Amino acid sequence: MNTDVAPRLGGWQQTWRLAAATAVSLPVWLSAGVLLSREQATGTGPWFLIGDPLVALGCLAALLWRRRFPLAVAMTVAIASTASALATGAALVAMGSLSTRRRPVEIGVVVVAYVTASQFAAGFYPVQSPPGTLWFQLAVPGLTAGIAVAVGMAIGARRVEVRSLRDRAESAEREQSARAAQARALERNRIAREMHDVLAHRISLVAMQAGVLCHRSDLAAEENRVLVRGIADGSHQALEELRDVLAVLRADPGRPEPPQPSLDHIPELVADARTSGLDVTLTTTVTGKPSDVVGRTCYRIVQEGLTNAAKHAPGAHLHITLEGTAGDTLTVSLHNSPATKKTAKPPASGFGLLGLTERIDLAGGTLDHHPTPENGYILTAQLPWPNHGQEKRT
Repeated sequence: MNTDVAPRLGGWQQTWRLAAATAVSLPVWLSAGVLLSREQATGTGPWFLIGDPLVALGCLAALLWRRRFPLAVAMTVAIASTASALATGAALVAMGSLSTRRRPVEIGVVVVAYVTASQFAAGFYPVQSPPGTLWFQLAVPGLTAGIAVAVGMAIGARRVEVRSLRDRAESAEREQSARAAQARALERNRIAREMHDVLAHRISLVAMQAGVLCHRSDLAAEENRVLVRGIADGSHQALEELRDVLAVLRADPGRPEPPQPSLDHIPELVADARTSGLDVTLTTTVTGKPSDVVGRTCYRIVQEGLTNAAKHAPGAHLHITLEGTAGDTLTVSLHNSPATKKTAKPPASGFGLLGLTERIDLAGGTLDHHPTPENGYILTAQLPWPNHGQEKRT
């Protein structure tokens, strides 16, 4: 993790840091003035009254650039502060700011420069030191520098921790947004699939019956009434099924959930298609009753095949075959011959086979569909049908 980037400070934050550095330096500066007054009969001298505050002011001004040039500012202030007792706080702030970067080499260089430069402070403050106090002259600046470095390292570690927590919070927020977007996309796909399954079949049959009325002028009055009645019934059923789907999607507690289609409803589906004018035959050799998921998927496969045949192969014969047994697979095959009538090409949604493939994948089955050499079309699906009764006995 990059620890070089420090948070940008506001104006009030800069101000109170400079004020704190000055407050720390004032006791040191006053103590030095008292010592000089005691040992010099002429008073504290012009350096203490003029030079010391000017150097301190320059060090405080240099702190304003410590974020942009941390090493250069820390080195300059650490060395210059040894000539000014009033700049002691500025030196500690500069070393603490540099230590937040947590780079041992930079910290070590500045601390050594600060301790070394402090040994030449006697030229600016000619205070008589007792013999044998060299260790004291080295320990005091070393101790103060160590405190500043320790505080800066702690602040740097805290910044890294806060930055890590912020990054993790932002990452969690991005993941939550991605999951929400994925959930919305899945919900949209589910709604589109349900709407397609419910409406495409009914509307295709209605369109086919309306096309017969439009292109056949030789129909008897009774045949016209049958077709018109079929269009009305199909439209009514489409609206009812649409209302049921919307009730489920809206989770209306006052409306019971409509029954889901199953394998047993396929003969009724085929009978409705015959009534609408499709030439359909159904062959069933299924023994047993599959699970609700498999039965519903099988129903949707047949429904999509009938819809596609009505839209893309008008007048063709469609043969539907269902075969399977528990413990094996359930095979659904729809084979239509070439179209025998020419009608206007219906609009294609592009969601039929795509949604059907998704349904079959969720059920663990496979789907295959392709045109036949005689310009027909075949759609075959295989769905797993485990024998739950045998599993319970074993």
